Amino acid sequence: MKKEGEIRIPSGCAISGILNKNGERINGEDIITSIELMRDRSNGLGGGFAAYGIYPQYEDLYALHIFYDDLVSKASTEDFLNRHFEIETAGKIPTRKKKGIDGEPLIWRYFVLPRRFKLHESELKESEYVARCVFRINGHYEGAYVFSSGKNMGAFKGVGYPEDIGRFFMLETYEAYLWTSHGRFPTNTPGWWGGAHPFTLLNWSVVHNGEISSYDANRRFVEMYGYDCTLQTDTEVITYIFDLLLRKHKLGLKQAVEIMATPFWREIALMSEEDQKKFEAIRAVYSSALINGPFSIILGFEGGMLALNDRIKLRPLVAAEKGDTLYVASEEAAIRVICSEPERVWSPRGGEPIIGLVEGRR
Repeated sequence: MKKEGEIRIPSGCAISGILNKNGERINGEDIITSIELMRDRSNGLGGGFAAYGIYPQYEDLYALHIFYDDLVSKASTEDFLNRHFEIETAGKIPTRKKKGIDGEPLIWRYFVLPRRFKLHESELKESEYVARCVFRINGHYEGAYVFSSGKNMGAFKGVGYPEDIGRFFMLETYEAYLWTSHGRFPTNTPGWWGGAHPFTLLNWSVVHNGEISSYDANRRFVEMYGYDCTLQTDTEVITYIFDLLLRKHKLGLKQAVEIMATPFWREIALMSEEDQKKFEAIRAVYSSALINGPFSIILGFEGGMLALNDRIKLRPLVAAEKGDTLYVASEEAAIRVICSEPERVWSPRGGEPIIGLVEGRR
């Protein structure tokens, strides 16, 4: 398997997202069609999807999607799961044979809740307990990788072109109110199933086109708060920054954007005195959470979707709306192929977020 550095096209990634703001669910074929149109931005080293609202019958349970190298790693990981969680049901994630997809690991999912006495002993909130169990498996159980751990959502990803990955996982049999997708692979890392986008933690998922030059500073920052950056890739760090700011520090989406894509000093100098003080404080407190380098990202979460460019817009990002549906993608054509007559199309400025929220959700 070639590494990405051997066939590197830094601007080539593709991202796409679809959100229905009323929470009406959309068949997975639409997101496959959107990302497939941008096949020339991919190279077959990875593709993936995140979907929200796909498990309504288990909406109060955590859906753990896990890759296993072999039955030995599966047995040891299931021993851990049984000690820490009540498992409602478990089984293989349905797949079909697909040309161009091979070498897949064992792919299982578990619908679980923390064991009450374990949660009580830990003195942790439920979400933190689950996050720490995910880090424990991914960091200490060789041959096992939890690639999705949210409620009523799931990630589906692997090595291959994204449209092939989507059909391998039979995403046309799922319906979701929010879909995100990614084509290609995190820059300069080897092609393996766990390393494909989206990267997730709990209900957060991130797909990303770009290359973060601030990776080391960002990594050291989140590691101070207990995050394990086991994959050594920038998208993983972006996911953890969002989790830290939004879940742990309880900031809002716009506040998180102001931290991660803070205006340049020259722009701050032209602001009102009140805004200058605000951004100077952000720079002082959260300087290591500032993301530098070219990027466009889509954050998926239970309550909606956020899309964001870097501050000087070195990566493409287009948005569109029709009725209650919000679309974002690397290319306008990837939106029009599934929405031929959008009511509004625009390209956000650098550092300007696109935020879509689902009515009745947070």
